[in-house]
Amino acid sequence: MSNWADLTTGKRIKHLRGSDLTQQALAEAAGVSLALVQKAEQDRGDLSVGSLLKLANTLKTDVAVILGQQAPRQGMSRDDRAALRHLSNAVHESALGEWDGINNPSTLDELSAVRDLAWGAYWASDTAKVSSLASKVLMEGQVRYNSATGVERERLALVLASTYRVAASCANGFGHRDLALSALTSAKILAKEADDPVMLALLESTLSWIYLRGAQTPRAVAVAERAAQAIEPSFSRASRSEFLAYGRLMISAAVAASRREDAHAADDYISQAQAAAARLGREEKLYGTSFGPTAAKTEAVGIHVALRNYGQALKLASQPDMAKLPKSMSKVARNRYKLDVALAQCESKLYDRAADTLIEVGLDAPQWVKHQALPGVIGKRLAKVSTARVRNISELIGVPLVA
Repeated sequence: MSNWADLTTGKRIKHLRGSDLTQQALAEAAGVSLALVQKAEQDRGDLSVGSLLKLANTLKTDVAVILGQQAPRQGMSRDDRAALRHLSNAVHESALGEWDGINNPSTLDELSAVRDLAWGAYWASDTAKVSSLASKVLMEGQVRYNSATGVERERLALVLASTYRVAASCANGFGHRDLALSALTSAKILAKEADDPVMLALLESTLSWIYLRGAQTPRAVAVAERAAQAIEPSFSRASRSEFLAYGRLMISAAVAASRREDAHAADDYISQAQAAAARLGREEKLYGTSFGPTAAKTEAVGIHVALRNYGQALKLASQPDMAKLPKSMSKVARNRYKLDVALAQCESKLYDRAADTLIEVGLDAPQWVKHQALPGVIGKRLAKVSTARVRNISELIGVPLVA
């Protein structure tokens, strides 16, 4: 087979489909039309991100593989594969109580500090560090949890639940859905034992994302909406943590609704998220999750892009308070927002600005970019104007963007 990145998107889809799966069968399994599959394999027209998600999920692969940013089975670096294997062992063996030989596990405060470092590594897109730190917390935390009582046991349960959640988030980012669900299952058991509704709400937000990445958008919306109703704050008496969790769930529901092209529902959810953000007044962080006015606005930009409201997305992005993002904003969140802006710029025929934004993201987070769908989508749009420019961008950021 030719170099995977040199194939067209249509040829990649056809290769992944193979001879055992007909175009009609792929269309039915993915929930798209036969005409869409036929046009995709003939490289006629552009696929929406929603259609790419559906096809990737049915073909048991990642959107980045279809777009040529990763090769099948070899798309992940050796270090990332090793880190995820290590993390998988920690998730499953800790839940099964298989850890032995730990005579002096770390204290509760030490485990909490390492948990926070694991979340920091996740938002910096450092998979190896997430694996190393999270594994330590799960290994030693379960040993201490098994012998703890009272308040210490409740606090340990929350530290462990949050650590299982970062493991789930990391695994889901690489398309390892089964590992993500396993980690989330353990996290929910611990959160229920600790009787912490905010932690449970944030776990549901992660579950919604897992369903979204698996192209199960109705379930993604339903999970987020159900959890939001369970924790919906009284705006006169709610705690800041409840506003954070509710706002983040509304964002999850809005994103999923936008992938279903349900503009009315998406607008309603984002309005509720912005109301919660306004009550917070500033960015807050809890259990590895950030939310506030800036987060609500950057997410709203992405939602407008998904709904093809590119002018509205750029109008939001051009507001004075969006010119300089807060230093507290994670690398992943910052670059995900910038990719949304780049796509909106591209669709508005601001090709030079879109190219500059894509280069900025690629240089800032080269490893993270390889696992994202939007760089390939943006690259295809830009290639219609200048293939040479896109090839230069590909070489500069180290990510294949066009065949």
